[in-house]
Amino acid sequence: MNLYELTRTPLPGRAEAMPLDSTHAVLGTDMTVVPQGFETLWLGLGCFWGAERLFWKLPGVYSTAVGYAGGITPNPTYEEVCSGQTGHAEVVQIVYNPEEITLAELLAEFWQAHDPTQGLRQGNDIGAQYRSAVYGSEAQLAEATKLAQVYQQQLKADGYCVITTEVKPMGVFYYAEQYHQQYLHKNPTGYCGLKGTGVVCPI
Repeated sequence: MNLYELTRTPLPGRAEAMPLDSTHAVLGTDMTVVPQGFETLWLGLGCFWGAERLFWKLPGVYSTAVGYAGGITPNPTYEEVCSGQTGHAEVVQIVYNPEEITLAELLAEFWQAHDPTQGLRQGNDIGAQYRSAVYGSEAQLAEATKLAQVYQQQLKADGYCVITTEVKPMGVFYYAEQYHQQYLHKNPTGYCGLKGTGVVCPI
């Protein structure tokens, strides 16, 4: 589902990438490296601060990073993404070992950690940048779509509406500013808007 279409002229952005210290502040791994045999998935579930912390704690996850995906503007800033004129969603990049954690397990964590029926918001965080999203390969999207159909039945039984999660091939991932990376590790009392529905996703 492509929930968000940019209707205004996109911001021009810039050619230069955001300066980045690529060492993960918690895991000590390189956020820009994908080891041989590992896979990468990009998930949007509201504010990326709490979302990143959720995934770096999972066994089998090699690294996480926060950034912007699903939009048009090259190398956007946080302020530009929040303007709604870049088309991006806040996402977490997850590099994982499929022999230690499966795609289905990651997606189940994703579905359960937020409300995927809220459209262009997540709780009190309102705007297209907070939309629910799954970006990845064709095979990853096929599994995400299949699991979404299963989870939809669980949500419906609990009185929730239709899943609005954007599921589409990954384009370009832009790393967010350094201060956003592992934000809740650096600021343990910082804001976390992550809130699930309480509905279990069977895998």
